[in-house]
Amino acid sequence: MSAPDARPGHRRSELSPEYDWSRPIPAPGHAGVDYESRVDFDRLRRYRLGRAQEALAASGCGAFLLFDFYNIRYTTQTWIGGALGDKMIRYALLLPGRDPILWDFGSAVKHHQLYSQWASEEDYRAGFLGFRGAVAPRAGLMRTAIAEIRSILASEGLADAPIGVDIIEPPFLFEMERQGLRIADAQQPMLDARVIKSIDEITLLNQAAAMVDGVYQDIVDVLKPGIRENEIVALANERLYAMGSEQVEAVNAISGERCNPHPHNFTDRVIRPGDQAFFDIIHSFNGYRTCYYRTFGVGSATQIQKDAYARAREWMDAAIDAVRPGVGSDDVAKVLPKAQDFGFDNELAAFGLQFAHGLGLGLHERPIISRLNSFEDPVEIRPGMVFAMETYFPASDGVSAARIEEELVVTDTGTTVLTKFPAQELFIANEY
Repeated sequence: MSAPDARPGHRRSELSPEYDWSRPIPAPGHAGVDYESRVDFDRLRRYRLGRAQEALAASGCGAFLLFDFYNIRYTTQTWIGGALGDKMIRYALLLPGRDPILWDFGSAVKHHQLYSQWASEEDYRAGFLGFRGAVAPRAGLMRTAIAEIRSILASEGLADAPIGVDIIEPPFLFEMERQGLRIADAQQPMLDARVIKSIDEITLLNQAAAMVDGVYQDIVDVLKPGIRENEIVALANERLYAMGSEQVEAVNAISGERCNPHPHNFTDRVIRPGDQAFFDIIHSFNGYRTCYYRTFGVGSATQIQKDAYARAREWMDAAIDAVRPGVGSDDVAKVLPKAQDFGFDNELAAFGLQFAHGLGLGLHERPIISRLNSFEDPVEIRPGMVFAMETYFPASDGVSAARIEEELVVTDTGTTVLTKFPAQELFIANEY
């Protein structure tokens, strides 16, 4: 049988040689089928662990001890409910040339042993460190855990090597030092490992965006005077979970006088005729996230509101045009407006309104592109990066504002936009 990249017209790419990049990026649905090649999860697992192992080998560390929920998923290919994601109780030890060891919460360990069979049973272990201090360090849970880690490092011949850590509780850090471990930074190399996405990751990101495309149609259908911001949030949550979302991290709903300045939250405000309203939908599908703003006029729009939207769109298009492989993030930041161009004193005060951030298992990955950081620390734009570009412009009426966000995949030749709901002009919902 011929290899997939042997088909006539197949354009190979270093990004994912097995994928024909002359074809659109797929959003194939939720299920696996026998008649189409879709996301290959075994290939996805191999890719992610391989990237992490390369990062470890280049870091100078003997091992990485990972607490960041997304680093744990990236290396161990496991996931449990988001409620435990910020409790600092799950951790994984990434060692050279082998599968990582995962310490997980309670019965999740037995579940992994039954269903996550790409690792050996002994690599799934019970662990608990105290729910971010709810169990005091004097109980000895951290002391015992670190002694076990030290024993593993010694058995692997790594007792004298530094151990990289991504995020950490102070008592755990102090205990590591007390037991003689040399600590280094694992978060930077792990973020570098996660920055280049495979075709499987990009497909999952595209599927997540396709789900939000549909939710925006649902929002447009009900965006009429009398509906409240929180009702829109409830609708988006219900629709996303019904479509197979793994986690709805946040839905922002901002309307009327709340648009300027941008509050980054929702309330129970009743939407009124002629309001400008914008929404941000953040959810994950198989771990891969969206960050996806759209702005609408409710029934009608003033010329001032249309002009504000046109300015935000102009800035968006200029930023997208600046993105291509090989340019620096500082080159992209140069085309973004200065803070003073939209009413702020400095870039720190305006941060988050005109910028780009990487998307993947985490909401804010690399690259971060803005006038605040990119001139001092530029990075090269490379094929396989996926990021969300955001622009904002406050209207001259003092209350309205336009907010746009597009998700971009960097390919060998430029960019592909994943976010498809119409956004070239201000969309008027239920026009009258």
